[in-house]
Amino acid sequence: MTHRSPGRIVAVLLVTAAATMGFAPSAAAAAPYTFAGPVFGLAAGPGDVLFAADSGAGVVRLQGGEGQLVVQLPRVTDVAPVRPGRMWAIAGRKLFKVVHGTPHFLAGLGKFERIVNPDGGEIDSNPFDVAALGSRRVLIADAAANALLVTNLRGGVDWVATLPEQIVSTDNAKTLAGCPDAPPELADICDLPDEIPAQAVSTSVAVGPDGAYYVTELKGFPAPLGESRIWRIEPGTRHVHCEADVADSPCTVVADGFTSIVDITFGSDGTAYVVELDEASWFAVEVVPDAMVGGTVDTCDSTTWTCTEEATALTIPMAVAVNESGPFVVVSALIPGETEVVPLP
Repeated sequence: MTHRSPGRIVAVLLVTAAATMGFAPSAAAAAPYTFAGPVFGLAAGPGDVLFAADSGAGVVRLQGGEGQLVVQLPRVTDVAPVRPGRMWAIAGRKLFKVVHGTPHFLAGLGKFERIVNPDGGEIDSNPFDVAALGSRRVLIADAAANALLVTNLRGGVDWVATLPEQIVSTDNAKTLAGCPDAPPELADICDLPDEIPAQAVSTSVAVGPDGAYYVTELKGFPAPLGESRIWRIEPGTRHVHCEADVADSPCTVVADGFTSIVDITFGSDGTAYVVELDEASWFAVEVVPDAMVGGTVDTCDSTTWTCTEEATALTIPMAVAVNESGPFVVVSALIPGETEVVPLP
């Protein structure tokens, strides 16, 4: 068995055939709508509006119990509204500026990775999450590149920071594989040492109430439990290789102990909402679905970074957004016909 590059984990999730998993539908949706594909991003619009990134069709506007496809953009993974009629969107390793429903190509993020490769590792790109820096710049979490990027209205791309590898335990992967009696396709996991390096896999970014950039980790293979972190990066930072516990660094770990984080956002009161894909890790979702125990949405005080489990045992939660009606979460995100946007329980 060849282990996939951890930087490609989220890309694998994009095409996971989760329809075969057979999970029960989740709670009543805030806006009933049949999505064309997995939904990987959710953003708050004005009032009680939400925008969902439906990878099978494009950007869907949800309001008042109804959904409407407002931007045709297959493969979209996230969207960031800027002002009425304007938003940023990422799809297929490309950044688009959307004006009144029409996407305009702005930058090739895959090309930037091929030319620059900020972390110096394997050349791979999977832009997964965006956060607006006003109407002229946008932050992009590239999961495969383990990097935070920034792009301007002219299509110029630069890198802000890269996230580091971390030595982690292989216990969770061995347990999920069924070691020492793992099936043949997973048997070599049982021969792994007790610890190996895991890539950070930067899955989401949000601008905090203090103006800093907050970036989350999924943590790559061997999919450890409790090792995903939230990084705070000083606004205006450029070309920094983040390391934990480095004095006077523009990068700081503000919270840890999470498992497979896939999204972060902030409410108007400064509360951070953090989505963990599954408490058994992404490896359970991708490889051993019978071992899934459900995902979690945590709320964190963004001054002290004390965090509380707000909702647990959620079926494949993927994204969270907060509008004037409250927080909403995408559940059953990879399951065709069952994906829903629901109020946070």
